Amino acid sequence: MGLSVNTNIAALNAYRNLSNTQNSLNSSLEKLSSGLRINRAADDAAGLSISEGLRSQINGTQQAVRNAQDGISVVQTAEGALTETHSILQRMRTLSVQAANDGGLSTDAKASIQSEMTELNKELDRIASTTQFNGSKLLDGSYTGSFQVGANTSADDKIGVTIGNMSATALGVAGVDVTTAASNASTAVLTTAAAGGTPAVLTVNGPGGATVDFTAYDASKFTALNGTVSVGSKSFDLTSVDFSSATDTASSVAAIQSAADAALGSGAVTVAATATGLTFTGATPAAGASATEAAATEPVFQQASGATQAINLIDSAITKVSTQRSNLGAIQNRFDHTINNLNVANENLTASESRIRDTDMAAEMVQFTRAQILSQAGTAMLAQAKSLPQSVLQLLR
Repeated sequence: MGLSVNTNIAALNAYRNLSNTQNSLNSSLEKLSSGLRINRAADDAAGLSISEGLRSQINGTQQAVRNAQDGISVVQTAEGALTETHSILQRMRTLSVQAANDGGLSTDAKASIQSEMTELNKELDRIASTTQFNGSKLLDGSYTGSFQVGANTSADDKIGVTIGNMSATALGVAGVDVTTAASNASTAVLTTAAAGGTPAVLTVNGPGGATVDFTAYDASKFTALNGTVSVGSKSFDLTSVDFSSATDTASSVAAIQSAADAALGSGAVTVAATATGLTFTGATPAAGASATEAAATEPVFQQASGATQAINLIDSAITKVSTQRSNLGAIQNRFDHTINNLNVANENLTASESRIRDTDMAAEMVQFTRAQILSQAGTAMLAQAKSLPQSVLQLLR
């Protein structure tokens, strides 16, 4: 190779290698100072995409843990209030047992017991209407919460919480009266309407005409029904219904329907359990029905008077509250396990994201040291290459 002054190939080569070394050194400095292997998409385009996807899962999982903790707070708030509801019902039952001791109590004493029962009923209603979480009422039957406990939009990433109505009326104890002996209901007549009219509906209500959610009644409560349902000249007594095979609301209603069909004729009435009472709906009036078959609806009451009957109703209310508290306890345990699972998932997702995005400090330090040495050597060689053209001066002397 000849000697030249205009172009210093050796210097250009040294400069190019030194530039590459400086870029590598700067990259190592950035990774070591930030702790991240991927600081921009150019560092690892595919890795960045995977890392951001994992970050979405991690952030969503962390929020899901907080959501589940909110769910536990709701359950604990409701269950704490029901603890006092249980205490009130236990006190009411004790008073009812005391009132059932007819031989040792005066009328005034029973009246005093009933006074406390009335106040306890009011407190049951107050607790049901005022127990709230973040502005949402929990015990009035309106609460249906849905908690996002996953990072995605799947239905499996939600846990629903529903809490029943825990008021005195919904529990069936609003009208308990320990001062009056229990008595049978009066007979009610259910007739069909005139032709073209609307079928009459007879509703079995709770004590004192209060509405009762019969859909929540277990089979044993239907056995306490009394009174007679009549259609025309036919009638049947509710106390005659065979509930021996009934296990729930549906089978209890079916037993009543079967008895009604047998006594009144198939299709004479349709029996249904609703949230506001047990209904008997007359058949649709046939064409040509006489005007004397005018509609007549009269309520038949399930009596709650008498200390003995009060004990039965309060026992049912205690069972209902116990069931609700058991359900809340089960949901809380589910939330606990959900949180544990989310924490494990978050840990594993974070580890995966770290392996992709974080710098291996030891390995990167090796690269930094290498680049640092090469940078020093490249600088020295660039200085040497720059002095090579000076040898031409020897030829010019």
